[in-house]
Amino acid sequence: MVVPQINVTSQQGPTLAPSRVDELETPAVTIDLDAVECNIERMQAYCDSHGLGLRAHVKTHKLPRVAAVQIDRGAVGVACQKLGEAEVMADAGIERILLTYPLVGEIKWARAARLASRVQLSVIGDSQLIARGLASFLPPTGSVGFLVECDTGFGRAGVQTPSEALELGRAVAAIPALRFDGLLTHPAPSAAQSWFAAAVRLFAEARIEVPTISVGGTPHAYRVHERVALATELRVGVYAYGDRACMLRGEHALADCAMRVRTTVVSRPTPSRVILDAGSKTLSSDLANSTDDGLFGFVVEHPDLRLAALSEEHCHAELTRPSAAPAVGDIVTLIPNHACAVSNLHDHVYLHRGGKLPEHVRVAARGRVQ
Repeated sequence: MVVPQINVTSQQGPTLAPSRVDELETPAVTIDLDAVECNIERMQAYCDSHGLGLRAHVKTHKLPRVAAVQIDRGAVGVACQKLGEAEVMADAGIERILLTYPLVGEIKWARAARLASRVQLSVIGDSQLIARGLASFLPPTGSVGFLVECDTGFGRAGVQTPSEALELGRAVAAIPALRFDGLLTHPAPSAAQSWFAAAVRLFAEARIEVPTISVGGTPHAYRVHERVALATELRVGVYAYGDRACMLRGEHALADCAMRVRTTVVSRPTPSRVILDAGSKTLSSDLANSTDDGLFGFVVEHPDLRLAALSEEHCHAELTRPSAAPAVGDIVTLIPNHACAVSNLHDHVYLHRGGKLPEHVRVAARGRVQ
């Protein structure tokens, strides 16, 4: 079988359009499609080998063309955090969408109902208000799936106990406009297995089927079959690009990190200080969470160059020992801490293979936070 690839076409336009990544004006966000496809195939192979449905989260790339490849390679559909993202994906022909953020208010319910008329939509929630509110805007066909969001230890949204999950699941199952699709948590803490085991027992006693147990998060993704043996679906996003946080956790090697930010040295005020043209508006100010060392990225060409601080348009970097390199005018390549945040900061990225023929592509779902 011929496996689909993400197509890269030569950029059409001015005669001076760059033909290689190293010709791009900085700062520029580049995406290595060979690395993206390897990452997609690796995660899909893991899920297939453990009987998990892979639900690709688009919040990392926000690009319908990457989502389409994830589905072509075997993903059961996509996860979108906000309705705006989901609408962009639907406009591009993505049909199986799970909204992993609670929808509250009539405006949101009306938009979700319109979206459900053209895609296979599932939603989540931890209250009957959300379920009944959305149902009031839907035809009584049971065409929209509803998963009960469960707090299994993460301490964010979600019902707090398995008995509360059963109560909400029973209420959803009684609403004709909705279809009870199962339980969902984020991420997959170690307590999730016992939590879900207790919930499944309660649902079995109530004779309510739990079709899906969905867990999320790239961290520990390759251990989900051990941590939450009851899981049937894995929602992950960062795996497709990789970032410095993934490197620090050992999930991605340097070559696996598809997203790179090319920056220029604009000042060398001291023998150890290096100023780059990429600040918080380019890289975001996100640190690397549990593996945080206070730095804002990794410099491929100069691993001893520590990205110590960011202002809006400047990266303040320090060499571990004085050196003339990199010099003013040199271009260095950064692995950002958090790929998702970087995607949401840029209108466009450059897709390429092997550094050749970079294609200037709009980040279609960028800024869709409503």
